[in-house]
Amino acid sequence: MKYVAPTWLPGGNLQTIWPALYARRVFGPEPVFRRERWTTPDSDFIDVDWLVGASSPGTPLLVLFHGLEGSSRSHYAEAFADFAQEQGLAYVVPHFRGCSGELNEGPRAYHSGDFEEVGWVLARLRQCHPGPVIAVGVSLGGNALLRWAEEMGATAAEVVSGIAAVSSPIDLAAGGHAIGKGFNRLVYTRMFLNTMKPKALLKLAQHPGLFDREALMAARDLYAFDNAFTAPLHGFKSTEDYWARGSAKPHLHQIRVPALVVNARNDPFVPAWCLPTHSEVGNYVTLWQPEGGGHVGFPQGALPGHVRKMPDAVGGWLLQTFAR
Repeated sequence: MKYVAPTWLPGGNLQTIWPALYARRVFGPEPVFRRERWTTPDSDFIDVDWLVGASSPGTPLLVLFHGLEGSSRSHYAEAFADFAQEQGLAYVVPHFRGCSGELNEGPRAYHSGDFEEVGWVLARLRQCHPGPVIAVGVSLGGNALLRWAEEMGATAAEVVSGIAAVSSPIDLAAGGHAIGKGFNRLVYTRMFLNTMKPKALLKLAQHPGLFDREALMAARDLYAFDNAFTAPLHGFKSTEDYWARGSAKPHLHQIRVPALVVNARNDPFVPAWCLPTHSEVGNYVTLWQPEGGGHVGFPQGALPGHVRKMPDAVGGWLLQTFAR
C-alpha cells in the first residue's frame, strides 16, 4: 500500500482521531442498511446490517468485521460501504455481541480472538450468498478474522476468496500495554472504558454473579478490564492467557487463503516493533506497513480530508483474489 499522509495532519494520533471525527466518509449516497437479527448457536442473538443497494444475485459479497465498540456506523464501515456501492458489491456488517445498540442476552460479549463467532457468521453468509465472499476485519475484528483463517487452514478457502486485516493488534500483549500508557491511556483507554464498563454492568445485571463487580469498577486500563471481564466471560484464565491465545501474529504462517495484513507504523495502538516481518508469515500473507496512517485513519486529500484511500486499496486487493 503506497500511502503518504497529508502534510496538514502529522503524527499517528492526529491521523487516528481526525479521520474518525471529521474526515469525509462517502462520495456517493449515504449508506442505508437493512437489519437482520440472527439467533446464535447458544440461543443468543447478533444483529447483521446489509447495505441496501443495487447489487445483483451472484455479485461478490464484502463482509466487514468491526473493531472494539464499533458498528456499521463507524467511519471505516461507512467508507467501505461507499466502496461497495461504487463497485456494485453486496456488503454486510455483522455486529459483535452487544455492539448493535442493544445488549445481547447471553452471559458473554466479544473479544479479539473470537474466531468461533467469526467462523459461524462466515459459514452462514457462505450458505445464503451465491457469489464469492471476501472479508475484511478492522482492528479487533481483523485479529479475530486472522485467527479464524489460522484455525481453518486450507478449508478457509471453501468459505472466502480472500481476507484482510486493517490496523489489527495481532500482538495483543504489545497493543494492550501500548494503549495503557501516557497519552493513549488518557484518551483512548478512557474512551473505550466509558462505554465498555456500563455495558459490562448491564451484563452483570442480566446475569448476577457473572464476574467480580469491584474488580471491574477498579479497572483503569484494558489490562485490568480484560482481567475482570473479558477473560472470565470467555474461558480464559487471565489477561495474559487471553492475550497469548488470542493473538494472530504467532500463527500467521498457518493461513492458507490470500490474506492482507495492513498496519501503519505510527499506529498508537500497535507498536511498529511488534509487527511481523516477511520471514514470519507464509506465502499466503501479504504485509502492507506504510510509515503513516495512524489507527484506522489513512486520511487523504485537502482539509478536512477523506477516508476512502484505505477501503479503495484494501477492497481492490481483495477483489483481485478472485483471479488467483
